[in-house]
This record gives sequence, structure tokens and C-alpha cells, in this order.
Amino acid sequence: MTTTDTTTAASWVGGVPRAGSGNTHSVIDPATGTTVTTMTLATPADVDLAVATARAALREWASATPADRSAVLHRLAALMDRDAELFAVEEVSQTGKPIRLAREFDVPGSIDNTSFFAGAARNLEGKASAEYSGDHTSSIRREPIGVVGSITPWNYPLQMAVWKVMPALAAGCTVVIKPAEITPLTTLRLARLAVEAGLPLGVLNVVTGAGSDVGAALAGHPDVDIVTFTGSTAVGRAVMAAAATNGTRVQLELGGKAPFVVFDDADLDAAVEGAVAASLINGGQDCTAATRAIVARNLYEQFVSGVADVMATVSMGDPMDPDTDMGSLSSTRHRDKVAGMVERARAAGLRVVTGGVVPTGPGAYYPPTLIADVGEDAEIYRDEVFGPVLTVSTFDDDDDAIRRANDTPYGLAASAWTRDVYRAQRAGREIHAGCVWINDHIPIISEMPHGGVGASGFGKDMSTYSLDEYLTIKHVMSDITAEARKPWHRIIVADKNDTTRSPNTQTPNAQTPTTTEQGADNA
Repeated sequence: MTTTDTTTAASWVGGVPRAGSGNTHSVIDPATGTTVTTMTLATPADVDLAVATARAALREWASATPADRSAVLHRLAALMDRDAELFAVEEVSQTGKPIRLAREFDVPGSIDNTSFFAGAARNLEGKASAEYSGDHTSSIRREPIGVVGSITPWNYPLQMAVWKVMPALAAGCTVVIKPAEITPLTTLRLARLAVEAGLPLGVLNVVTGAGSDVGAALAGHPDVDIVTFTGSTAVGRAVMAAAATNGTRVQLELGGKAPFVVFDDADLDAAVEGAVAASLINGGQDCTAATRAIVARNLYEQFVSGVADVMATVSMGDPMDPDTDMGSLSSTRHRDKVAGMVERARAAGLRVVTGGVVPTGPGAYYPPTLIADVGEDAEIYRDEVFGPVLTVSTFDDDDDAIRRANDTPYGLAASAWTRDVYRAQRAGREIHAGCVWINDHIPIISEMPHGGVGASGFGKDMSTYSLDEYLTIKHVMSDITAEARKPWHRIIVADKNDTTRSPNTQTPNAQTPTTTEQGADNA
């Protein structure tokens, strides 16, 4: 079952590559339709092995000093930087995204996140130790939760793996990660480099398989202490249901339908450029991508024509060409799903301003698409497209703009475009989302958290806030009196030698007052 050919090994368990025991599967380059590599997928039995391996490795890694864990992650970041171009090319080959995005966003962002958690490993904060009760010293311990089961998506394979793995490793946890079976290559490379960096064998394990069996087995595994998932809301709910059978803790980063609110005093040029970049990043296959432009009436037609003009300049083509702005989508199956939603919008009478037609030729390509005059009840407005599609609608006043922004079950990200500081502050307060950008949309930084509310999930990735997902809080309370009998013991067992009695304590010979006497006393 073990193989030394890491280009075809679907899994990485105990520090060595492993072929799975399931079906044969091909990783396809969606831009060309050609096969990148073929592998044998993992099965639930392989999940059992990986989880047992992670459990066996937990004690050593959990007991390592923060400095030791930090050193491993620093070395890993350096190795990732050394192999940055290999990561970028591999990421493009399995996703179809443009090489410029991989080189300038995906890979450097992943390296920075790894470096950040190398530092965070040595910064465990807690309430100050003190004698809060007066006769005990109380202190807080932050301890690794245990074995982490992570399930990551296909849109940002490397970044999502890093977001889940690095805070878990910094906290002292061991990990079993299941990447999407269509994009496992950079996750497997990350695991190999982690061993080279000195991570103990078995601390980081990869199992590549279908979500319906391997993902379900990992989410419902009784020996996993927390399940973390990034993906669609529907699948996230299934993951949570599987974890609930064992009462397993869950962290979810799910779908989004981000509003892009343009107030009547906005810098129109900035809003137009921002809307194009924010709606087309990664081919729109981004949960935080701008999907619903909600624009003030006085700017509406200028905004629509401006976005259409900029979209017309976007070059779509070979992902390996540095001049390509937008590559293919992740698969022809997903491309057809996006195209179907646009066709239904067109059939419903919505105005497709630009794009909206599947190009001829090979590859899972779909052009930048702008749809105007979209009502709040339209499918394309309400449901997640996850493609290069931006809808535009208008609003009447500030109250209406905020209402429309919040008229969605999702709450991952949003942006507001205005020169008015008070409007900006109101948008930041009142738009329900895990992140609200002001006069920008998309930038993320390792120091700040990422995560949503509502149908977009709960819990955080990135930043030191994400460490809380992988740590348990323990209160240690130590007596400082050295007394055998503590003052509070008398609550449970009376001190027979104690002549002191509370005013309400009755002696055996005391005569209980009559009701009349009680009434007289009260009077």
C-alpha cells in the first residue's frame, strides 16, 4: 500500500507518502482538460489509520515547548519560500488560476501566514495569575485541544491548508487534513516540507478522497477533537451534523454573498476599479468576492458602464502566461453551474451587460459577466454563484442601502464606498459580516481574523484569534493556606467544636416561636 512515488500518492501519513485503498482518480488541469497526475484515493480505513497516527504523535508535539514549535514553523516558512515557484506552478496546474495570482497572492500569503504562526506559537495570552479568592492562586493554562480533522476546498488549496494547519500546529495539536480531491497537490507538498522542517512524524497527515466517504469519515470520527471546514454552507451543515454525533467541536468558514455598497458620495473611479478586481479575483471563486453591487441612483448608470468597460479589458487565457488576468474556473462541471445561473437570469429578463456566454474551445473558461437591474428576489442575487459574475442593483437612501446589504443569510464579508466618515462608521457597525472593508474589497492580512456569521459559519481563521479554535482553557486553582480544614467546609460539615452560630442557627433546646409571636416581632 505504501509508495515512494509522491506524485501519485494520494495521502501522507506518518511522514511517508501512501497510496490510498480506494478508486483511481485523475487530477485534471481545468484550463486544458489534460491529466496532471493519477492517484488512488483514500478510504475511511485510511482515515482511521491517519487519525490513529495523529493521536500517537500528539503527546510529543503537545509537550514541545512553544519555542520548539515556533522553530519548526519558521523553518517550514523558509522552505516554502525556497520552493515558492514549485508551489505556484503546481497550484496553477490543478486550479486553472492565473500564475500571477498564485505568485503574488496565494503563495506569498501562505508563507507569511506560516511565519506569523511561528511567532504566535510563543504568545499564549491569558488572565493574570492572582489570589482571586484570597486563599488560592488561580492561573490559566491554554492547552492543545488534540487531534484536528480539517477539510479544505478547491478554490485556494494551499492557502486554505495553511489557514487550518498552521494555527493548529502552533497550538500543539496534530492534524489530519483532507484536501479537495481535485486539488490535493500543494497540500501534499506542504506536508513533505513540514517533515523536512523537522515536524515530528505523524503530526501532519493528509488523506485525499471524496467528501462523501473520506470527508464524512473524518468529520464523524470519534477520535477527532475538533473538525474545521471551509466550503459551501450546505456541506458545512453536513459536516456539523456528522461531528455532532460525537459532540465534536466544529469551526466552519462557509459561503458568502458579499455586498458592495456604493454611496452617492463615493469616488466612482475607485468603486469601479474595486468592483472589477473584487468580483473577478480567482475567477470569482472566492467566498469574500464582491457579488452584489448596491449602488446609489445618481451613480448607477455610470457605475454599470464603467464596470463593463473595465471588464472588457480583462484578458482571459493561458493561466501560465504572466499577462493573463483570468484563467479558467476549477472544472467544466463548475463552469456549467455558473453558466446555468446566468442563463436563468437572462431568461428572467435581467440585463446581461457584458459576458454571459461560454467561450468555444477547450478548458473550463467563463468570461467576466455583469448583470444589471437585478431585483432582490432574483436567484442570481440571492444564491452564491462562485464565479466571475457581478450583479448591480440600486437603493433609495442610506437606510435602504444597509437593509439591502443585510438582506441575505450570509455574513462573511462586505464593503462600503464613501467619502463620509460617519457613513463609513455606520456601515462598519451595521452591516452584518465578519469583515467590512471601507473603500476597498478583498485585502487580507495575517494579523487580522477571517470568518463569518449566519450562513457563513462561525469561528476564525488567521490571526491569534484562530488559536482559540485549537486550544482549551484550563483553570488551575491552588490552595495557599496549607490548612486541612478550609473555612468553606463548614457549609458541608458543621464544626461541632464551633461555638459560633449564625443568627438563624437553632439550638436543640430552642423553642420555636409561635406564629403569633413571629407576627408580633415582625410588627
